[in-house]
Amino acid sequence: MYRDTEAVDRPLFGTPSVNSRDRVINLIFGVLTGIIVMVTLVSAFVFPEWPPDGVNVFFAFTILLICASHLVLVYWYRQGDLEPKFRTMIFYNSLTIILLCVAGNLYIHGVGSRTVKQ
Repeated sequence: MYRDTEAVDRPLFGTPSVNSRDRVINLIFGVLTGIIVMVTLVSAFVFPEWPPDGVNVFFAFTILLICASHLVLVYWYRQGDLEPKFRTMIFYNSLTIILLCVAGNLYIHGVGSRTVKQ
């Protein structure tokens, strides 16, 4: 039997498999994004007082929906269903979610809002 081992060992999209450096970078981005999203969710329900403000909860729910679509994209990438060029898009989406959470936390905690002192 003739078997072409070069064709069998070649990656699907022509790039090598994920190495340990890429795994560490993916893990750092994932953990950082997850922590910031959880802080935003807790802040939306706890601050500034109980019961939570509806706008804060709506903002947190919107961030969760964006995270859900991002997690599906990451899942597809990990399964090998997406080309490696989508890795850049995944990092971009993570950064965008982090910035959205920072903006949400600033809004929830009232940083930069001008209150009239009497």
